[in-house]
Amino acid sequence: MTKKDMEKIISKYINNEASVSEIDGLSKWLDKKENLKIFKEYLTIHHTLNSDLIFDSLAAYENFSNKDTSTKKARKLFLTPIFKYAAAILIFVSAGYFFLTKDKPVKDNTPIIVNNKIKIGTDKATLTLSEGSSINLEKGKKYTTDNLNSNGEEIIYNSQPATSPKIAYNYLTIPRGGQFSVKLSDGTQIWLNSESQIKYPVAFIKGQTREVELIYGEAYFDVTSSTKHHGAKFKVAHNMQEVEVLGTEFNIKAYQDEVHVYTTLVEGKVGVSNGAETVVLKPKEQSIVGDSKDIETKNIDIYNEISWREGVFSFEGKSLKSIMKVLSRWYDMDVTFNNAELEDVRFIGVLGKEQKIEEILNTITDLGFINSYEINNKKIVLK
Repeated sequence: MTKKDMEKIISKYINNEASVSEIDGLSKWLDKKENLKIFKEYLTIHHTLNSDLIFDSLAAYENFSNKDTSTKKARKLFLTPIFKYAAAILIFVSAGYFFLTKDKPVKDNTPIIVNNKIKIGTDKATLTLSEGSSINLEKGKKYTTDNLNSNGEEIIYNSQPATSPKIAYNYLTIPRGGQFSVKLSDGTQIWLNSESQIKYPVAFIKGQTREVELIYGEAYFDVTSSTKHHGAKFKVAHNMQEVEVLGTEFNIKAYQDEVHVYTTLVEGKVGVSNGAETVVLKPKEQSIVGDSKDIETKNIDIYNEISWREGVFSFEGKSLKSIMKVLSRWYDMDVTFNNAELEDVRFIGVLGKEQKIEEILNTITDLGFINSYEINNKKIVLK
């Protein structure tokens, strides 16, 4: 294909009009490194001139999940082979800044790296048993007791009701740079993001409300239906709210360094209560609980909220400061800015959780959003 042909396909891709064959052609074209550079520049210029454009990433996710590939359009590109390249591309969408370097003096953007100890996150957690002992769980390490098994990536509890009226609780703590999942005795599956902690019963009492507590952090819940447990409801407690469900999938984000708790409903129905008000969420809705007595609700792009569970981080109009906060948890690092104005620069894009931090920072530097960066042990300075 000629350069002119590819420009037309890229334009159709940006506007969600590309066909399946055009998407495949674009993927093959991007196999050449020099073409990837052209692709980046085209996207950067486009978003700088059209800052109101935002990909419909939820539609992308749904289209990708649809098995009928004959009707898929470019919206599915969030998860197509193109993003083996574009996963590191963060597109500039903020008004007020123009970071293309055409009229700027050339600066030395060589990064300074001193004893880089920043590692990609992995499966790891600490399990605290009811009697108080703790076990470190990690990828490749098995752990087994009478009522649970762990393969180093998840814990699976035996599906038996409690035999004693006194419930025994376990705690699962995920450190920065970690992730883990747990399957409770009732079959409910919970995925935990970095820097999170949850408390749950080793076994539930038959017929009684099944209750767990998200102490802090982020967790995705796939709850087994109450009809399978003699009508027993399922509740997720937190010190700022309580979520009651009958059988559904939802995400709760309640980090200690954030002032709000975000509950996102994927499917089913949940009631969110802060003690003063209760709201019932519909799929694709998110509740926001804070200091106010009122609970805010809004429609959201589900994929951006739950993509972490699928191995990627999806950002839509997020500030560089917010993005770095998310990455800090996964890479277990600290980030500071030499220039406070950089904190508010906003991006749209997708990052793979298996990428090295240098790859991400090099992309942001290449696109001109920062001049350079410095890594010293587990600390990063953006310049």
